[in-house]
Amino acid sequence: MWSNLLFALVAVASVGARQITKHEVRARQLEAAKRWQTSNAGPVKRSSGVQNITFTNPKASEFYVNGSSLPLVDFDVGPSWAGLLPISNSPNETRQLFFWFFPPGPEGSLDDIIFWTNGGPGCSSLEGLLQENGPLSWAWGQAKPTVNEHSWTNLSSVLWVEQPVGTGFSQGTPNIQNEDDLAAQLVGFMQQFLEVFSELQGKKLYLTGESYAGTYIPYIANYIYENPTLLDLSLQGIWVSDPSLSWDVVQEEIPAVDFVNKYTGLFSFNQTFLATLEKQAASCNYTGYMEKYVTYPPQGLLPLPGTSIEFDQGCDVWDEIFNNALIINPAFDIYRIWDTYPILWDVLGFPGSFPQQQSPIYFNRKEVKEAIHAPVDTEWTECSNVNVFPNGDGSLPPAFTVLPNVIEKSQRSVIVHGLADFILIAEGTRIVIQNMTWNGMQGFQAPIANDSFIVDGVGAYGNMHSERGLTYFEVALSGHMVPQFAPVAAFQIMQYLMGFRDTP
Repeated sequence: MWSNLLFALVAVASVGARQITKHEVRARQLEAAKRWQTSNAGPVKRSSGVQNITFTNPKASEFYVNGSSLPLVDFDVGPSWAGLLPISNSPNETRQLFFWFFPPGPEGSLDDIIFWTNGGPGCSSLEGLLQENGPLSWAWGQAKPTVNEHSWTNLSSVLWVEQPVGTGFSQGTPNIQNEDDLAAQLVGFMQQFLEVFSELQGKKLYLTGESYAGTYIPYIANYIYENPTLLDLSLQGIWVSDPSLSWDVVQEEIPAVDFVNKYTGLFSFNQTFLATLEKQAASCNYTGYMEKYVTYPPQGLLPLPGTSIEFDQGCDVWDEIFNNALIINPAFDIYRIWDTYPILWDVLGFPGSFPQQQSPIYFNRKEVKEAIHAPVDTEWTECSNVNVFPNGDGSLPPAFTVLPNVIEKSQRSVIVHGLADFILIAEGTRIVIQNMTWNGMQGFQAPIANDSFIVDGVGAYGNMHSERGLTYFEVALSGHMVPQFAPVAAFQIMQYLMGFRDTP
């Protein structure tokens, strides 16, 4: 009797259980992927070809890179130009920045040029090229490079520059004291670049970057706007993603505990620690800050929660969260919070992918250095081991100084933030925007609507709001490096910034 009953229960369970084969799972994934590939935000055209640009200066040929013979890359990425150029025309100049320039793809624009820099300070823009928005992609856990269907070269020419001095392959002794010094050196480099590649003069320029480049880019843009005769380029606008725009207490500490509560399951903290965090946040005046002060429109300047521009003693909740997250998950990644142990292998050895990294790291291979005209005797690291600001960055955060002027002078400006980023938190960026005055008003006057960022052909992919020349995007499923983690969304945002689409 019992055996018959057990058989019947098993039969019922078998009928009721979901049965799905790996083949069926794969088929559904492929069908979903087609929606991304055919969306309007997808690549303009998948092709290994490029638009032809002939550089007449004989010196340009010294920088030519044969795209069919890049080491460990089994496809032709097309022609490009890379190497070192000085930051001034002085015959005694020893400071040089490393660049890698790609012309546009078959249907990209010949009238525009995108400049990209990573942040740090002191982190290499070659990470952006190889793992975010370049024509080849070699992301974390990826066995070999592949064609990046959403490369920004499908939009226009792109120039990746390792800056400031002391970053990546760049040469010389760092001596900048502030962001104005950085901007002056970068513009000096650009002058030398346009001398060699003179056919690029007169193009429309877009300055883009992420993380600490949220400080770099507004200062560089402001320097160009305030010194319009220095570059024969027409600056149109800026992109800063997951940007450092204000004080750390604003962009990390105030929203940190709310962020944990939003993603409680991913952090997996026990109730005792969560209660301790809540008590600490309350004592530091972080609790309820967003609800009380971040209003649309703002009701005046937003206050700092402590006694100075730094967090008060005992109020570094961000670091408490990070330390305890690592106890539960040694692979906890402040750049994308849902990564799990073991850490994925990384061709560039970042962020701390012990010991899962290529050896030697890709840009430290002699044959790679030779192929891209990099200095063979320079030890490349993704983020510099030297301080690119020897005495610290003496500039105030850009939200208090140059960013409003840049927004006002640009055709369009975009601030982009991945919602899975913990090192800089989206709610902190909302605080920055609501505390900033541009084009005669403080902050956004209307609320940021949920599910308002629509990726063509896909649907809601985060939140978006646009007022008075500034458009703010929050991107779902993306960590700190938006072009890496959400390439289709990033591509659509760049289309908007460049005026290739009318709506965000």
